Amino acid sequence: MGLYTANDRLRRATIPDKLGLSKEPFRTDWRRDYARIIHSASFRRLQGKTQLFPYFESDFFRNRLTHSLEVAQIAKSIAIRINNTVPFFKDPEFNIEPDIPEIAGLAHDLGHPPFGHNGEKALDDCMKPYGGFEGNAQTFRILTKIEKRQKESNSSDYGIDKKGNDRRLGLNLTYRTLAAVLKYDKAIPKKRKKDNEIVKGYYHSEAHIVHQIKSHVCGTNEFKGDFKTIECQIMDIADDIAYSTYDLEDAFKAGFINPLNMIGIDDELADQVTDKVSHAINSRFTKQELKDTLYQIFEGIFDGVVKQTKKFVKLNNHKSFMPLITGSFNATLDLISDGYLRSSFSSALIESFLQGIRVEVDNKYPVLSKVSLEFEKLVQVEALKQLTYACLINSSKLKVAEYRGYEIVKTIFELLSNEKQLGYKLMPEDYQALYNSFIKKSDRMRVICDFIAGMTDRYVLEFYGRLKSENPQTIFKPL
Repeated sequence: MGLYTANDRLRRATIPDKLGLSKEPFRTDWRRDYARIIHSASFRRLQGKTQLFPYFESDFFRNRLTHSLEVAQIAKSIAIRINNTVPFFKDPEFNIEPDIPEIAGLAHDLGHPPFGHNGEKALDDCMKPYGGFEGNAQTFRILTKIEKRQKESNSSDYGIDKKGNDRRLGLNLTYRTLAAVLKYDKAIPKKRKKDNEIVKGYYHSEAHIVHQIKSHVCGTNEFKGDFKTIECQIMDIADDIAYSTYDLEDAFKAGFINPLNMIGIDDELADQVTDKVSHAINSRFTKQELKDTLYQIFEGIFDGVVKQTKKFVKLNNHKSFMPLITGSFNATLDLISDGYLRSSFSSALIESFLQGIRVEVDNKYPVLSKVSLEFEKLVQVEALKQLTYACLINSSKLKVAEYRGYEIVKTIFELLSNEKQLGYKLMPEDYQALYNSFIKKSDRMRVICDFIAGMTDRYVLEFYGRLKSENPQTIFKPL
């Protein structure tokens, strides 16, 4: 048995092939999955969702769509690299199919709501009594239910049967592709206290699908243990690499951060970052180690400055740090203003990280072989990722948008879920039909949550304006 079996290629339901597409031998099951992702409405909407900076600030900075494309490219590169450098996977029978981690990269952020983590927190607070909300769980739900690609035949026009059972199939992807987006093998509790933090996992409403995936991919119904496929691990690493390089590049361009103040990080911010990094690498990480790591990353930029200063001191026979100070300042400005330098820096970082990819083969379940970054590279990725996030999240410029995003999402949910005022009728007709098709309140609240989570940042502002503004958008603008 190789790395892929016939069960991996199966889908949750076999749909009659009216167009004869299955007769195309040159088109693999994975390429069909790829096409279904990029042609989906959820994928298109990513262009209107924030990555680092709000969409209305500039069309230069990355959004969730361009971020996903970058993650997909890096993930595919990692898979190809493993196939060519790790002896076990050089065997054609055990080659990783590069399309699958690429697809996972494209799909991994589909579930992110408007306003990113702030929108996620708002929806989770609203949904705590009904199963919670979490971006990865929502991605899985979009792929398996929400997207309007296919549904079982014994359902209504909207995919719900007469007893209120959900018969939607979403994009009806292969089991192996679905496994590649299942980052957290844990069901989110059905009910949680108000002050509980967000829980990463999948919703109970999709638990039976997770069980099906495990049985198909692992070849047994008795599998127990951590379930995270090799393709999923590759995507996860690619996501971290993209965040720690390309998002950092945007932060440089926007002037929110620069190498000089990263190396000269203050103690309070350093404490926040070291705590996060320590947790990520599962090892104690000190402030001095953080500063050493950051200098190691940027030493290529400052090397020339240091050499110039040493030469200056030797020629002038006295100590002066002015060239070092001036040169460091200029090097910082260059990385912010010079697009060529930023691109080269990001490219070199990514290549360095890819060289640190390591694989531990699981001979019993090759699909669950462990992929990781060597420790030094892992520390660098986490240091950059956590510091970039901390600098931006603590920025007063973004605090206003953060607060506003939370309040807008929560207000819309409260209005739509107001049963006395029939708030659900404010949703489009197809969502109203879904809402009425369900019997349980938790299912109905989930429909409202799905509707809001699918909104782009622009659309959620427009929708809020129609409900609350003195100058609402025209009623003729489609929902």
